[in-house]
Amino acid sequence: MPSDYRISPALSARILGALLALLGVAVVLLTLGVGLLDLPTAVLGVGIVVAVAVLLGGGLVLTRRATVVRLDDVGYRVRLVRGAGAPTARWADVEDVVAATVRGERCVVIRLRDGRTTTIPMRMLAADADTFVKDLQEHLNTGHGYRRLS
Repeated sequence: MPSDYRISPALSARILGALLALLGVAVVLLTLGVGLLDLPTAVLGVGIVVAVAVLLGGGLVLTRRATVVRLDDVGYRVRLVRGAGAPTARWADVEDVVAATVRGERCVVIRLRDGRTTTIPMRMLAADADTFVKDLQEHLNTGHGYRRLS
């Protein structure tokens, strides 16, 4: 059974804050452009509507759709993690999973048989670290042919 782990609320808030600041600067520049270039005010109105739509769409994507880690019967996929390493792999290619601290951040490192790794910072996930690790281990065991304990 697949497991999806979404982006943490704290990180979503930071991203939305940056997006809001960027859109605010764009609206200010558009306002200045309308004033200085004597453009119709409808241009500003359309710009504001587009900015609000982008902000709402970004919020929806981050809070409802942005999956950072997906674990399924075949393997795993990691998205939105800069510098994660190998973004996907099959369970058969996984050598082991270890806990690590990378640059002061609690992480899970998935080591592959070919020497590559995947690093997942726990602060990025909207899940308890112990729950995530337990689920990861269950998927790994199942992927290696061991039966799940019910």
